[in-house]
Amino acid sequence: MGYLLTILDFAFTVYQYMIIAYILMSWVPQMRETGIGQLLERLVEPYLAPFRRFIPSLGFIDISPIVALIALRFASYGLFSILTKLAY
Repeated sequence: MGYLLTILDFAFTVYQYMIIAYILMSWVPQMRETGIGQLLERLVEPYLAPFRRFIPSLGFIDISPIVALIALRFASYGLFSILTKLAY
């Protein structure tokens, strides 16, 4: 069970970094047109889309990715809590 938790923790961490990279790429629009930019868009945008629907942007600032990162962190904590209780 320890290996599963380690792999899941790594997967959540990688996805969080992917979201952060996608957010930073929005500051340089040409980066989104690269192969990596398009890959990140296909992987991250489906997760961010529901947050963007419900959370309005504040002028030029879109805070929905911040809320999405916080929700992802809470989901990982909840999942790890459930899995550790099931393991013992």
